[in-house]
Amino acid sequence: MPDVPFISGAATGFRHRARLAIRGRRNSPKIGLFEFDTHRVVHIPNCVIHHPLINHVAGIVRRALVDSAVSPYSDAAHLGIARHLQVVIERQSQRAQVTLVANCAEPGPLSECLDLIRDRVGPDLHSLWFNANQERANTVLGSEFHGWYGPPSVVEHFSGPAIHYPPGAFGQNNLAIAEHIIEHIRAYIPIGARVAEFYAGVGAIGLSVLDHLSELRLNEVSVPSLQGLEMGLAQLDAAGRAKVTVVGGSAAAAGYVASGMDVVIADPPRKGLDPKLTDYLIERPPARFIYVSCGLDSLLRDIALLTSRSRLRLRALAAFNLMPHTEHVETVACLEAT
Repeated sequence: MPDVPFISGAATGFRHRARLAIRGRRNSPKIGLFEFDTHRVVHIPNCVIHHPLINHVAGIVRRALVDSAVSPYSDAAHLGIARHLQVVIERQSQRAQVTLVANCAEPGPLSECLDLIRDRVGPDLHSLWFNANQERANTVLGSEFHGWYGPPSVVEHFSGPAIHYPPGAFGQNNLAIAEHIIEHIRAYIPIGARVAEFYAGVGAIGLSVLDHLSELRLNEVSVPSLQGLEMGLAQLDAAGRAKVTVVGGSAAAAGYVASGMDVVIADPPRKGLDPKLTDYLIERPPARFIYVSCGLDSLLRDIALLTSRSRLRLRALAAFNLMPHTEHVETVACLEAT
């Protein structure tokens, strides 16, 4: 195999999506990241890897919390209201989708704070959301979202149709490198191919290469991501929409989605492929399998299983510096059946 190409980009200002913890005291909250293996927050008002608007919004939210006397959350006591802040920047409009995560069921205790955020962010605000998370757990977002202001989704384009991100949907934070990954994948898909994609999210990969395809099957389990996917499908023309089938539910139960497909794509979480999906691909290997991985250990494990127990063979690898300043890379592997 030839040398593995490594694709990198900007080292500062690249982060268009951030989830920040809110802790500290009522009159001096901290908004930032946890120290390793603790619930102690490091306040990061001027983070150089953030898009500048993320830092600006975080500063406004901090002042709004103080001015409206909203107490930050305490992990030990499971008390306090303001828990996390999510900020997503829409590239085209350069506006911020802002979500305030709270330890309460309804937005009432935060209504004054939310109004202050809306007014103070002003024309830089895309939308403002309340999210309820009352679980005593490390999960950032709860399942309940209430729109306070603005449209239902951030919209991105990756050389294709509109991709919609509601506030609860997964999205990459380094969009410039994500776009390189999608174009890299496009090069492995023959014109007119039938493609299945597992862990499809809001369809950022599949919908962006739809013009290449004769058929596209998408599998996803997350409800917010499926909502974003449906928003994207609703904006396709009739011919494009007719190519796409969406199968909700876990990848473990949806292996049949790959049946008869020319190319199968999987972009799983860090833990890697579901074992049942791996078994399906071993028993019925596609002509080409494109594996997008954010976890090197799970990638190596899954490729070892696929290549030792099926006709699939590794043909190409590429690494993308999706998360600069960390030890992690995003890897795209292309496997083909012999």
